[in-house]
Amino acid sequence: MKIKLQNVRLAFPTLFEAKTVNGEGKPAFSASFLIDPADPQVKTINAAIDAVAQEKWGAKAAGILAQARKADKVCLHDGDLKASYDGFPGNLYISARNPMRPTVVDADKTPLVEADGKPYAGCYVHAVLELWAQDNNYGKRVNATLMGVQFFRDGDSFTGGGVASDDDFDDVTSGATADDLA
Repeated sequence: MKIKLQNVRLAFPTLFEAKTVNGEGKPAFSASFLIDPADPQVKTINAAIDAVAQEKWGAKAAGILAQARKADKVCLHDGDLKASYDGFPGNLYISARNPMRPTVVDADKTPLVEADGKPYAGCYVHAVLELWAQDNNYGKRVNATLMGVQFFRDGDSFTGGGVASDDDFDDVTSGATADDLA
């Protein structure tokens, strides 16, 4: 089931080059999307998770989903579980991945490449995800596939990345030397 997240904060983006997690598994593109628990989208996300579970497991869906949520095997997670990371405490997050490169576009829908410097961890995006239920030898869970990301607006960058702004420098046009500024 396809869902669209609006105005969510981007974390851990791997959008332009597939990578493995801790050197294990197949390389994939991935991201996490932070969302306030009071955001009305949370109700929509949970309804989609319930619908996917119902479609997969029928009458057993409620019980299986309750166990999956308790074991944190659903794509919507409690951000407090990653409280050591910027932006996570007090929020929920959706983790999504895809072995195929997702669509990545700017606010005006023009394609973006890594050299454009956006989207970046900490900015706000819209995201398209496909939710699906897994039931195999790896267990029962509800996952999200990352289909696309649209840059929406700037936000404070996570992990101190980015570049300096002109406000980080002093005006030295008057010929001031390093000794004068110390």
